[in-house]
Order: sequence, then structure tokens, then C-alpha cells
Amino acid sequence: MVTLEAEEVYALAPYARTLGVEFEEMTAACVQAGLAHDLSLSTVGGGLHGGALMGLADVCAAVCAALNGPVGAAPATVESSTHFLRPARTSVVATARPLRLGRNTVIEVDVHDEKGELCARVTQVVTTVVPKAP
Repeated sequence: MVTLEAEEVYALAPYARTLGVEFEEMTAACVQAGLAHDLSLSTVGGGLHGGALMGLADVCAAVCAALNGPVGAAPATVESSTHFLRPARTSVVATARPLRLGRNTVIEVDVHDEKGELCARVTQVVTTVVPKAP
């Protein structure tokens, strides 16, 4: 079974720390992480920028795929589809769950605001690659 700690994710994917992703849960069944609302991440009207929401979702999907893949494998997003459903004018929480496991794992990520409203749904295909020995 693959396990990860937040510091390991930040070391492997520094963008997660740069964006401000804060992990709440990391299991094979569910990865949950938050992103604080910050004006530096906002767009017209004060909502979090779509790129920030997609970045949060991508980090969660990659961690979820890694936790469901072979030991030592690195995740790589192959395809991503995002549906923006409402502006996120507060901090948000993303919840990633696997829909299909395999060589190409399908992960669904829901992003909710502080009121529990669904702001975005992201579906990603993530492959995991075990680096070849030198």
C-alpha cells in the first residue's frame, strides 16, 4: 500500500505549496485539500481564479492516483475536464475520489466553497509511471 505525507507531496510537487494547498486527508479512497481565498488568486468579482481551482484539483487528483498506483510511481495528468458551476468567493475544499483504477486512472474532484456549494467538478485521467532504473 502506498502512503504519502503532505511534506512528501510538497517536495515532489513544489507548486502545491506555492499555490497554498493544505492537505486534510490523504487515503487511496479520498484525498481532500483546502485552498484559502486570497485576493492574489482572485479574478474579476473577487472569485478564485479558475486556474487556482484547477491547480488545486490537479494536485488532489495526482495524489489520489499516486496513492492508488504502484509503489514508486509518479503521476502524470493525461486529460482534464473542468466544469465551473459557480464562483468561489470563499476558501474552498477539493475532494478527489477514484472512479476507475488501472494504468490510466480516472479521478473525479469536487470543489466546494465554505457554504458547501459545489463550485467546480473536475474529471482527470492520470497515468502513473514507474521510473526506469539507470
